[in-house]
Amino acid sequence: MSVENALGDLNELRTFHRILTLGSLSAAARDLGVGLAVVSKRLASLERKTGQRLVHRTTRRLSPTEEGAALLPHVERVLDEIAIAQARLASGAEAPQGVLRVAAPISFGRIHLAPVAADLVARHPALDVELRLDDRLVDLVETRIDLAIRIGPPRDSQAVMRKLVDNHRILVASPAYLDRRGRPTEPGDLAGHDLLRYGDDIDPWRLVGPDRAIAEVPARPRLRADNGDVVHDWALDGRGVAFKSHVDVVCDLHIGRLEQVLPAWGSAEAPVYALMPSSRHLATKTRAFLDAVIERLRGFGVAAD
Repeated sequence: MSVENALGDLNELRTFHRILTLGSLSAAARDLGVGLAVVSKRLASLERKTGQRLVHRTTRRLSPTEEGAALLPHVERVLDEIAIAQARLASGAEAPQGVLRVAAPISFGRIHLAPVAADLVARHPALDVELRLDDRLVDLVETRIDLAIRIGPPRDSQAVMRKLVDNHRILVASPAYLDRRGRPTEPGDLAGHDLLRYGDDIDPWRLVGPDRAIAEVPARPRLRADNGDVVHDWALDGRGVAFKSHVDVVCDLHIGRLEQVLPAWGSAEAPVYALMPSSRHLATKTRAFLDAVIERLRGFGVAAD
């Protein structure tokens, strides 16, 4: 398939993009403010120019063919660049434009990225944000991710990286729980407390303390969940002590809903990084989102220098 031949008519490219984004010809027609026949004609023209069938047509929802999926990222880049150029000409300055796809761990995304995304799209009408929250790692290029958040040392050697937070895991519990059960003064005191765990791990909690001292706590849980937010909620509800990433509980520590247990002890460092596909220039939409995330983290006093 020749991408060059596909980039002839911007209306056809916009129509192709809206069809796949919205999932139907009629929805694309409404969004573009044209008739259904116009949308069908534009798609047919684009498929004729590329010499490929680009869209699977079913009775339920349209989806890209293999060739259409390959073409879509090129179309999105072209449309984004045009939108940025138009905004620059209209206002004299760049504004965030197009669709920004962000991948992040579930808890970090819910706590920090969701508010940033909602605020940015409210301030920039031409910007759309898609959050993809999953604790599993994703391939940035294959999934067309513009910005990914990773906790711990990144593995993507080809990606552009920026450290956001000097993070580590800490012990937390609600003030009501600690008033009721007492406040531990050393790691061994945790043996008499209700512990909350995330995942299937059965290894002891490994704590690093003053002068790099190491303590291992046999963390046999009273409650366990395969979702970190559930463990977080249990801690807020006074059900016990959790071992959580600092950046995930910083909001609740800030307003006093959670209290740090054994403040001198925590896990080894697990910094939070932003990863972006390698490129010469950082897109305006990505830069705006990243700056807003850093500003939010700075407000809680945890942003990296």
